[in-house]
Amino acid sequence: MVTFVGMKDDFGADLVDLVELEYDALEAYDAAIARLENEEYKENLMSFRDDHERHIKDLSDLLRKNNIDAPTQTSGAKHWMTKGKVVLGNLVGDRTILRAMRSNEIDTNTAYERICNHENMWAEARFILQEAFKDERRHKEWLNSVIETE
Repeated sequence: MVTFVGMKDDFGADLVDLVELEYDALEAYDAAIARLENEEYKENLMSFRDDHERHIKDLSDLLRKNNIDAPTQTSGAKHWMTKGKVVLGNLVGDRTILRAMRSNEIDTNTAYERICNHENMWAEARFILQEAFKDERRHKEWLNSVIETE
């Protein structure tokens, strides 16, 4: 999936899109965790899922402080692409599921990189977004390291 988060002129609208992407990530993590066999992989993904839940809360609070309604669920059709990678990955095992999750994390990293460099970023958003971006990079790095060693 290619994400377009962070490409609008309106920072608030981009932030709404980012929260929707975070909800998509939750669904993908749920699907992956339910299908993985390796307990260590499940534990790491549960921790990453917790990070995404925290991002949703922090970003939603930020939106509300700026009088913008925060999404309360996944974005719709886009989430089937994100979750679908994981569901199909179940056909060939843990490694394919992790590759699907890495693909999702690449998209999420791209979204955070763009929004962290948004020319219209709100001052109060900078720290929250930079911290979330650190989490996303850590997720991707872990997935890369596991996939490369298998």
